[in-house]
Amino acid sequence: MSFSIQGKTAIITGAATGIGHAIARHFLDEGANVVFSDQNEKRLKSNCDDLASSENCRLFVGDLREKLAVANLLSTTLDAFDRVDVLINATRSFMLTDPLDAADDSVETLLDQNLNVALRTSQAVARRMILQAEQEDEKPQEAGTIINISSIAAHRTQPQLMGFSISNAALEQMTRSMGVALAPHAIRVNAIAVGSLMSGTLRDTIAEHPEYRDSIIQGTPLHRIGTASEVAELAQFLASGASAFMTGQVMTLDGGRSVLDTVQRPAH
Repeated sequence: MSFSIQGKTAIITGAATGIGHAIARHFLDEGANVVFSDQNEKRLKSNCDDLASSENCRLFVGDLREKLAVANLLSTTLDAFDRVDVLINATRSFMLTDPLDAADDSVETLLDQNLNVALRTSQAVARRMILQAEQEDEKPQEAGTIINISSIAAHRTQPQLMGFSISNAALEQMTRSMGVALAPHAIRVNAIAVGSLMSGTLRDTIAEHPEYRDSIIQGTPLHRIGTASEVAELAQFLASGASAFMTGQVMTLDGGRSVLDTVQRPAH
């Protein structure tokens, strides 16, 4: 069983910071060609400054809500590496929702950013993967892999997170649907649903509300907060031949938080 991604070409969106950046760095370290994609040019260039001389790395700046940006992302990848083998949709936007405010457009905004961007990018990349497979002398066992980064919020109910939860639930259904649709083309589609990870945003929240850290740990059976590097390692598994018989699946990485029932039965 091989976890190698050596020589594969991967596009990773949301790669300026957080999970996307950790995955992109990890894939680069594991010998993949990596396109770091993000719409925040300043942050992307700042966090990737040390990679400027790498032959196996390219930076792409663009708002993937625009169809032209998706096309340009794919062109940048092909110009640099001639092909694409892996797409990781790690663009994640977060905002609170007021479920009773008719003027609150957060649900619409998050569906566009967390679902539609992943859908359009996946469709464009999948078409290229299919074309690559058709150009091979023999039909490959695997034409490509697509990995979506979701959240356990998709299955938990917190009204103020309604927009975020809905967009992630939709992303997971997209994963299952595209997993089936692309299976005849030897393209696998899976997702990783993450719990609380120690990111810049979470650090800021904990700094302002120290009790929040204890709340997370108490609600997590493994009694700690996860790291982006752990997501990166799971993404490598899903991009490698070790997961060759997996598609349409959502793997949960949350320290057991999503399986914990916080309402305990009284002791007798």
